[in-house]
Amino acid sequence: MVLNIQSPASHNQMLGQRISHPASTKFHQDFEIPAAKRRKRVGSSESLSLLQKEEEEEEEEEEEEEEGYGGSPAPISRLNEIKDSEAESEDEDEGGVPHSSQTELESALPPVKTDKEAIAEYEATRAAEAGLNFKDRPGQRKWVQGKSSIYVDAFFLALETVLDEESHLFDEAETAVFQQWKDLSYEGQYLYVRLFLRKTAAWHRINRLKYYGDIADLSTAVDELLQVHSLPAATVTERIAPGEAEPPEDTVLRDSFTFADSSMDHIDTLEEASPLLLLEELKTLAKEAKVPGKNKRELLQALRRTSQHQGGLGWSGLKRSDTEESVKSEKSVDGNEEAGLSNGLGTNRDSHFVRKILAITGPCIRLSSAVLKLFERVHLVFYRSTEWTEKSLTTIILARISRRNFPEYIVSRSNNIFPSRSALLEFEASIRTQFAVDTILEFNGTVTKDGLQKVKCIFEEVYPRWLTILADEQRKEDRIYESGEGAYLRRFSPAWVYTRIVHKGTSVLGRFKEHKREHQLLCELLDQHLFHAARRGAWYQRRALLEEHYMHALSPHDGRDEETQKKHWKRIALRTCEDGLQDRDCHLIYHHDLQKRIAKLERQLHIPKRLQHDFGHVRLAKPLERHVQGTRVEKTRPPPSRNNNNARRGSSSGSGTGDAAGTSRRGAKTIWLDPLEDDGECSVEAMCLSFYRSQGWKGYHSEGGIIRTLFGHLFHDVLFTYVPNVFQTAFQTCPLDLHTDAFYPSRFSEIHARLNAVSNGEAAGILKRVYATNKEKQTCVVGVDWGFALADLVEIVECFAGEALSTVCKVMAQEYGQRGGGIPDLFLWDKGRGEVMFAEVKSENDRLSETQRVWIDVLSGAGVKVELCNAVAKEVVLR
Repeated sequence: MVLNIQSPASHNQMLGQRISHPASTKFHQDFEIPAAKRRKRVGSSESLSLLQKEEEEEEEEEEEEEEGYGGSPAPISRLNEIKDSEAESEDEDEGGVPHSSQTELESALPPVKTDKEAIAEYEATRAAEAGLNFKDRPGQRKWVQGKSSIYVDAFFLALETVLDEESHLFDEAETAVFQQWKDLSYEGQYLYVRLFLRKTAAWHRINRLKYYGDIADLSTAVDELLQVHSLPAATVTERIAPGEAEPPEDTVLRDSFTFADSSMDHIDTLEEASPLLLLEELKTLAKEAKVPGKNKRELLQALRRTSQHQGGLGWSGLKRSDTEESVKSEKSVDGNEEAGLSNGLGTNRDSHFVRKILAITGPCIRLSSAVLKLFERVHLVFYRSTEWTEKSLTTIILARISRRNFPEYIVSRSNNIFPSRSALLEFEASIRTQFAVDTILEFNGTVTKDGLQKVKCIFEEVYPRWLTILADEQRKEDRIYESGEGAYLRRFSPAWVYTRIVHKGTSVLGRFKEHKREHQLLCELLDQHLFHAARRGAWYQRRALLEEHYMHALSPHDGRDEETQKKHWKRIALRTCEDGLQDRDCHLIYHHDLQKRIAKLERQLHIPKRLQHDFGHVRLAKPLERHVQGTRVEKTRPPPSRNNNNARRGSSSGSGTGDAAGTSRRGAKTIWLDPLEDDGECSVEAMCLSFYRSQGWKGYHSEGGIIRTLFGHLFHDVLFTYVPNVFQTAFQTCPLDLHTDAFYPSRFSEIHARLNAVSNGEAAGILKRVYATNKEKQTCVVGVDWGFALADLVEIVECFAGEALSTVCKVMAQEYGQRGGGIPDLFLWDKGRGEVMFAEVKSENDRLSETQRVWIDVLSGAGVKVELCNAVAKEVVLR
């Protein structure tokens, strides 16, 4: 089989590196992921009406919660959060885009302030409109200061939008819950929303909820959430959930419900009660119980051990002591002690400790799980995402009031993302099943044989359902969907999640040496083009490997001897690699490995040289290394205090590096003197940029800003062309699928038409036209920085070879989010020479990250000059 003729640059992109795919593919890691770490809360904003002291106390409380406030784990939908885009975190200090957590909707909105000042501005604006009917206010209610907040408004916006457009996804009982929530007082709604945005599965001490600025009567608001409401009987919905026998108990609504649970009714074991204590409180209780421990974890373990191993000797009738402190604490359980004693809770030491803890903490509440899951489902439908944050709720409202100009596009919020309630519930269940698989394979260290067997069992249950939905989705693609509509909708099909589970199943089959079945699955995965196209390159690679090494022994020989059988399967492996290179959905980052395997197989099969493929044009040129000498500044640090010195003495001894003043710390930003700016202090990048300027180059220390700006200009109309469902609001800077692998295939013809125009030297004309239309308004377009002068941008595209610029733009179109980081620090051009150049700057303590290596390969392979600029200190000045 002969490959189709392609231009040299077609094989020159992202070669030699096996890198992760966009986070949006929902399985951007291969087979091993480090244990999940607790994510730091970001973007939390408090109402200005709170006093500063109360704000500080609330922040302290949230930190304490993160250290172990009790309750069940966070909801699966939040634990299974998959980052949406941006570069790896290691690039944050190296010019990359900081790793962040955003929903697809939030990433498409303009950057807006979401801090206290922005929220205060919002509430001041609504106060000024108190006499007007605000269009988006639920129920046309008037805004009254102190009786509304951005949090409740955002929550209402999500709920009302979903009920207006997609109410068919909820049954009678769930609709009744929504109505009961609307009937709550403002203070009850406010308290619920604020708890919803916090660590929702945890218990919260009522006496530490510092919302006095918005809630005049906290106890009344709490009682309102604890009130029992009855529910009507709901129509039974068919449940399809392979891999999950029954829905989790805490996700099902019963005959009645409460919005919140009370600790007095739900906490009756030491295991549940002990995490409620703060460290100092735990130390006091441990001292009384005479249990050892140096930290909270050890103290809790010791306390539980003591409770389990020591009988109570009739605790119901005995008191350990009659000191003033113990009498106070035991009498402050609000009369519940006698009830506990009479029903048998006081017959052992466990119940004694529970009473002690509840006396210390006072009453606590947590949001009821079934209702919480229901509102999470509402937000899944509203945001079209399994992830949202406090900023997600508020950003869309703040975007509305921001004084920005947005591109012109057709807003299309489809109400058929989930065609039925059954489909929504199956999608939810598939997410839970996927999380169970990930927990076994990726989040619990070394995978055991039992763990692999569990994943295999889940895969076997999912597999038949996957085939059924796959056939149905293909039918819809062929007969129903138009204009790329299916690309985005498919992301919310259970088959999207099942495809990932099947992919994981192939790796498990490989671990069990079931290579024939694994090969069959890989063939089925490659036969479909609807789900997880970004993984196709990996599937081609693995399939070719199986065909080269294993399949000859696992398939019929059909009269062939052993050696002929091996050659037969190697020829099949060769065709597989060729198919991968010609598959338009196989990302170019996989081409290098496929090309290497083709070359190896052709040698083994003794194919004549004249018939072999020649990939000589894709051999990568290493970047030229340059050493730039300059004067580095070392800031002298004051000697550490005595206490700090003592604290660090143990860790600093034997380190070999010391901590003397003037010693450079690994990874720290260095300071240099700029010879072109009167030896003023500057960064290492600015110092190297001055060196290149002295050599006749123009340039920016842009860290990818130039590339993103050029892409935003050159592909402006492609970004905002009509594709159903990807423009959900009128305040977006990009389509919702830009950071996903659905963006490229759904606009394949438009993207390639523009790439051809760029290759043919039309970039300058396109740039001027888009710039002239949008500069005055400074339209908010993703990646576009209006600070770059038009003259510079025109010079750049004129110096940039059309084929090379087309290659870079294609990489951005295929993986915009993943490739946002790692672009070399300096962008340089010389109009006289008609040449552009990138320079990656490294000081003595820096090293290239993987994403930086990938971009150097991309640019070098595309024929763009790249230099690795090593900054060398010829002199060190202490200041």
